[in-house]
Amino acid sequence: MSDTTGRVRELNLYRHYFDLVASGTKTIEVRVKYPHLADLAAGDSIRFRIKDTDKTCEVKVERVTEYPDFEALLDGEGPTNVNPTASRDEQLANIRAIYPSEKEALGVLAIRIGLIN
Repeated sequence: MSDTTGRVRELNLYRHYFDLVASGTKTIEVRVKYPHLADLAAGDSIRFRIKDTDKTCEVKVERVTEYPDFEALLDGEGPTNVNPTASRDEQLANIRAIYPSEKEALGVLAIRIGLIN
């Protein structure tokens, strides 16, 4: 029997989203259900990094909820928790610009996060 809690994942974020996470105003991270994230669970930590920099921010995973698509995720989690600086429609367009439809078809994850001080 193995203990699967307390793992630390390292993920990249665009600077704008990183700043929202680091300030505590972004509490839901959106990701596609790639195989390496399929076992992400409450109790894990994520160390976000702005790509090609040494700037990091660590958060604790409080909850992971799977949704069939980005629209359902935004409706279920509330757009202001995902990005308080953009409307729902803007967020949907931005997310789909990052993740094309074939990635969205894998399923999407809403990861509830809290800053680790």
